[in-house]
Amino acid sequence: MTQQIDNKANNLIYLDNAATSFPKPPEVYQAVMHAMQEIGASPGRGVYRTAMEASRLLFQARESVARLFGAADSSRIIFTHSATESLNMALQGVLASGDHVVTTSMEHNSVLRPLNEMSGNGVEVTVVQADGQGHIAPEDISKALKKNTRLIAVSHASNVCGIIQPIKAIARIARASGVLMLVDAAQTAGALEIDVVRDGIDLLAAAGHKGLMGPQGTGVLYVGPGITIRPLLSGGTGSDSTEVFQPQGLPEGFEAGTHNLPGIAGLKAGVEFILQQGVAAIRKKEQRLTRYIAERLSGESTISFCGPGIGEERMPVLSLSIDEMDPGMLAFMLDRHYGIAVRAGLHCAPEAHRSLGTFPEGTLRVSPGFFNDSNQVAIFCDAIVECIQRR
Repeated sequence: MTQQIDNKANNLIYLDNAATSFPKPPEVYQAVMHAMQEIGASPGRGVYRTAMEASRLLFQARESVARLFGAADSSRIIFTHSATESLNMALQGVLASGDHVVTTSMEHNSVLRPLNEMSGNGVEVTVVQADGQGHIAPEDISKALKKNTRLIAVSHASNVCGIIQPIKAIARIARASGVLMLVDAAQTAGALEIDVVRDGIDLLAAAGHKGLMGPQGTGVLYVGPGITIRPLLSGGTGSDSTEVFQPQGLPEGFEAGTHNLPGIAGLKAGVEFILQQGVAAIRKKEQRLTRYIAERLSGESTISFCGPGIGEERMPVLSLSIDEMDPGMLAFMLDRHYGIAVRAGLHCAPEAHRSLGTFPEGTLRVSPGFFNDSNQVAIFCDAIVECIQRR
């Protein structure tokens, strides 16, 4: 088996889709190149043919994203450069001094760092603690609410252990209390069914380069009807040029500067691929691959998994620790000797690791995607077993 695995070293087995999905659908690469080579112009910056084509592409991309998320009005889809930017736009656009926000210990630094900075400017922050598996209890969210609570900010699923939070139940609490609900869907957009109306989501932030299968440098923020936020940036919008202050209209007022049109073109292609395949079909395959890894390695006495139990629902994310093995060194060995790409460490979510009991060492995270296959995850499992035997 060693020789068979070593022969794969020159052909990367990519199992870090929780960071960035790879490879992308062929249509994504084609769309990026078409936008660069055949369009070239910027949306809203002219009435000549290619500028108008750029504007049409931008509109069509909004329509596709809106369709995926069940949003009736595509103008409420704002394109950003990352989920981080989307989250900052939502947090800084909604919260002001004197407001209270409830969040959780399972959040990514893209939520916790902005909130920590805002707490120095009069925003009160309550962090609800997860249990040892990473689960957030809706009743704990409810207990944390105050008279001045403006927002609940919660990740749909953990990027560390894959646990899926009960956002519908939390959204019902938010709605009953007159509080806005912000969902970080970086790990679930495109990989789990999301309907912003059905699920009671007021603000939804997503990365374009993960489950949406678009290029890096793309992100999305959905802003629900009747919700007003402040722009994060000011500058050129291609419209209302006589205004001396930043326009407040959606979406143009929130997309200051030149759009990443090649990235958005690729994101549009990724979203349309998902719509064609069906989110349910994508999830079924990713679940099967994840379950194979969990079941195959669960018999190894030196391996510990964090998060949900093996048979419980989760995203295609598994974090594991091996007795007396540093996760970073293990990731290095998998890359150098087996050509396998996974991620080790704290995954930009140190509070989540504290909740799970894996701080400060972190874990080895494996996250299969739609374009992985059974043979690749089998090779990963064989490689892990060999690394244990070679300790």
